[in-house]
Amino acid sequence: MSLLAIVNGDVLTPQKVLEDATVLIEGERIVEIRQGGSYPAEATMLDAQGGLVAPGLIDIHVHGSAGYDTMDATPQALHAMATFFAAHGVTSFLPTTVTAEQTALLAAVENATWCQRHYQGGARIIGLHLEGPYISAAHPGAQPVPHIRPADPAEYTRLFARGNVRLISLAPEIAENRPLIEYAAAQGASVAVGHSAATYDDVMENVPRGLNQCCHTFNGMSRLHHREPGAVGAVLTCDEIYAQAIVDLVHLHPAIVKLLVRAKGTERVVLITDAMRAAGLSDGEYDLAGQSVTVSKGRAYLTYGNSLAGSVLTMDQGLRNLMQATELSLIEALPMATSVPARSIGLGHELGLLQPGYVADLVILKHNDGRDFQVETTIVQGNVVYQRTS
Repeated sequence: MSLLAIVNGDVLTPQKVLEDATVLIEGERIVEIRQGGSYPAEATMLDAQGGLVAPGLIDIHVHGSAGYDTMDATPQALHAMATFFAAHGVTSFLPTTVTAEQTALLAAVENATWCQRHYQGGARIIGLHLEGPYISAAHPGAQPVPHIRPADPAEYTRLFARGNVRLISLAPEIAENRPLIEYAAAQGASVAVGHSAATYDDVMENVPRGLNQCCHTFNGMSRLHHREPGAVGAVLTCDEIYAQAIVDLVHLHPAIVKLLVRAKGTERVVLITDAMRAAGLSDGEYDLAGQSVTVSKGRAYLTYGNSLAGSVLTMDQGLRNLMQATELSLIEALPMATSVPARSIGLGHELGLLQPGYVADLVILKHNDGRDFQVETTIVQGNVVYQRTS
């Protein structure tokens, strides 16, 4: 196997930052992290030039970017998205569907499955996130209401048939959806409450069934009230639930970001983008599931209805926003974009950390005293997939 040595960097290990350390990668895996700059003569050397060598960012909730969307259901779309994500430090992601008719969902699932098995570069697909269609019409957000429906085993068993659904977001208060929670958990998928009118009790009663996550916390769900905690109250107080957060400072006020991190801790907040096809492009009119979306000044919303329609956020910018809102350092905030999302979907045993035996998904960041950073290099399974040129 090929041997790669990343030298002259500060390496973020689970225990501490090792200054001027070397990461040795054999094939797709990290085999050793050593202090100092020595490495085997047969290894290819990559100079980190004093940057921070960190785990790659993981986005478990993202619909599109660069003009493409998961629901396009083409290899070209997912490859373009993967290439774009890698330039922003993302090494793996879950292509995310929207509520749609069964044929469109199956096409998206089949395409993502093919692309996952035939990796073509950029960030790596590590499974699928089904957002809907089993949600509540009371909190649709930008999900197409005509296609919202209760869970039907004849349909969802087909969506899960390829074995790579890692996450599904649904409304647990709907009776037909509850058997799906247990089914999904048995298939190894995480289950998130999302686009839901669930009460506090609805959420808590379904945690033992397998519900362990919240889809874009505070958005698309019953609100927190001091006499009726709602879904938000359950998420904030239940230790078993991971809380996704879109930190574009549009979906969440900075004070709410700080509140969320204080309530859940950095080990239970998952940074996501919920980005749609306009991410990386200019303001204008775009399509989301057949609906017109207007993008203006960093805000994406349904042209007819004014509901927020995902975001144009990137993971690296989301991390900067998170640091700004919480006053956390880069080292303190990074787990919410790396190890925590990996654990939230059952992949914490091989992704999200820099330690021997883990997949060699890394980024090299040029940073300034831990307060800001720039993605310099992105490495996926031991291969350089992006290097900044200017």
